[in-house]
Amino acid sequence: MALVALLSAIAILLSIAMVALAAWRLSRRAAPLLGPDVAPPVTIIRPVCGLEPFSVATLSSGFRLDYPAYELVFCVATRADPVVPLVERLMGAHPDVPARLLVGDDAVSENPKLNNCIKGWDAARHDWIVLADSNVEMPRDYIRRLLAAWRPNTGLVCSMPVGTQPSGFWAAVECAFLNTFQARWQYAAEALGEGYAQGKSMLWHRSMLDAHGGLRALSSEAAEDAAATKLVRRAGLRVHLVDRPFPQPIGAKTAAHVWKRQLRWSRLRLVTFPALYLGEFLTSPVVLACGLAAGAPALGFSPWLALPALALCYAAEIALARRMGWPLGRHAVAAFLVRDLMIPALWLASFVTRQVVWHGRPMDVRRGAAQLAAAGAEP
Repeated sequence: MALVALLSAIAILLSIAMVALAAWRLSRRAAPLLGPDVAPPVTIIRPVCGLEPFSVATLSSGFRLDYPAYELVFCVATRADPVVPLVERLMGAHPDVPARLLVGDDAVSENPKLNNCIKGWDAARHDWIVLADSNVEMPRDYIRRLLAAWRPNTGLVCSMPVGTQPSGFWAAVECAFLNTFQARWQYAAEALGEGYAQGKSMLWHRSMLDAHGGLRALSSEAAEDAAATKLVRRAGLRVHLVDRPFPQPIGAKTAAHVWKRQLRWSRLRLVTFPALYLGEFLTSPVVLACGLAAGAPALGFSPWLALPALALCYAAEIALARRMGWPLGRHAVAAFLVRDLMIPALWLASFVTRQVVWHGRPMDVRRGAAQLAAAGAEP
């Protein structure tokens, strides 16, 4: 038990160090490689599916970007989708921004978002291409910040979402997952040279991706961001992140919504990065605090030592959120605690869950690679 306590204490210190490393990375802004006056034309592909509470705000933000040469390509699987009238109305209200709506579904994978994007990639007019989820709110400097993160060794620039405008307790839990937890690990990993992709906003150069199979190559994994990470690393390049993550309005959430979403991504991480996933439950400060409490007496310490250790972890998260201006309401500490209790439960559930739901569509993530190979998709 003494070893358990010692390892738990080390892991707690490591977790706090990752918060500090992420804060340092988020405060560091590199000069744009292309120069402030260079603005290559860019295509933004936005897959849309259904109406969401913030659809008007998020989709309209793409028409107000401070960038001289870009086009918007909206992709929808069927014309009967209720989001179609909104997209058409927005295009009509902004005739000065080149925009198109493409309808159809290319079934290259189990991933409905990737299937929806294929036609947009094929139709893109420009070599710099952004894949942006419909629930990302784009600031006016969205394109410039993506391009600014491109370095000579870059294969992909991406941005995870930072949760904003939460309403209610379970929205605070969702923000606890997105912001000070996932953002911390993603930015710390990039600072250590091990950046990985998240599919909310991804900037590609067509020549790089086409040289490795094109967008269809991302069908080699159930999640396109996991496939993108592996493809970029195989190419000897790196995934880089924008200086600050872009906002995703959260609104109100239910416990079921948060659980289903986190279970979907946990299951996908298990399938795509199984070796890393085996230790993921140890990222929960509650699990580490329990380990410290259980083993502390063997080292001559009180098990109550776990409480200030847990408090230090949460204090570090609060400091990061305040530094970045991320939402911190009265539910913050309780949301951290619920999130950290959910992490080991999600970890266990991922091993027994066979099917997840993505945009209302059941998806068996185990079958993705096999089906794609059978369909002739390139690895």
